[in-house]
Amino acid sequence: MPTPAPTRTLKDKVVVIGGASRNLGSLIARQVASDGAQVVVHYNSPSSKEGAQQTAEQVKAAGGDAVVHEADLTDVSEVEGLFDVAVAAFGKVDCMVNTAGMVIKKPMTETSEEEFDKMFAVNTKAAYFMMREAAKRLEDGGKIVTIVTSLLAAYTGLYSVYAGSKAPVEHFTRALSKELFGRNISVNNIAPGPMDTGFFYPAESDDSIAYHKSSAMNGELTKIEDIAPYVKFLLTDGWWLNGQTLFVNGGYTTR
Repeated sequence: MPTPAPTRTLKDKVVVIGGASRNLGSLIARQVASDGAQVVVHYNSPSSKEGAQQTAEQVKAAGGDAVVHEADLTDVSEVEGLFDVAVAAFGKVDCMVNTAGMVIKKPMTETSEEEFDKMFAVNTKAAYFMMREAAKRLEDGGKIVTIVTSLLAAYTGLYSVYAGSKAPVEHFTRALSKELFGRNISVNNIAPGPMDTGFFYPAESDDSIAYHKSSAMNGELTKIEDIAPYVKFLLTDGWWLNGQTLFVNGGYTTR
């Protein structure tokens, strides 16, 4: 008889989640906890602490375990410290999911140097060093997932510095996935459509919100509940996907 496929589970796996105090990151934490994962709930600033603590409580209630840690992911030493906390708490790291990001919508001619630097610090530098540190710390067979944006496949103005600062992550992913050959670590991105969260609305007008909704197959924005199962898939049965960007967006953009 053929050998049965191995069961790929998150039970007793240690998952570091960047930006886990709310929205998609919090939902991912709760969903992996239901499989018995141990979660490092990252948050960025004191204003997010309460949400991170609530997420940790929900992780434990779902059957997992959790620790909470504040870190500025644009500071490499604090990225390293985040993984130090994971190892100190749970003895290892198996998976890293980074949902942290920042959006600005405005014409290129109105974008300041300060805004440019901030966007590239949050969306590019932080993503790079989260991936770098994960590559150093993950157990063989681990998984790395970064959230980017479906605007990478869009022909549009006004998001030059947002989509532009997410675009390098695709190459980081291709390069790192190749460099990690031999360790059975997969590295992928998920590119959601505009998500129905507080992250999206401040940059948009009523007209642009209506346009974004009309661009998906059901006339709605992407929901975090649409994305989290794909993250969980990449952390388990989707292990054979590697070096890819998955556009999970209801047809908002395609490539």
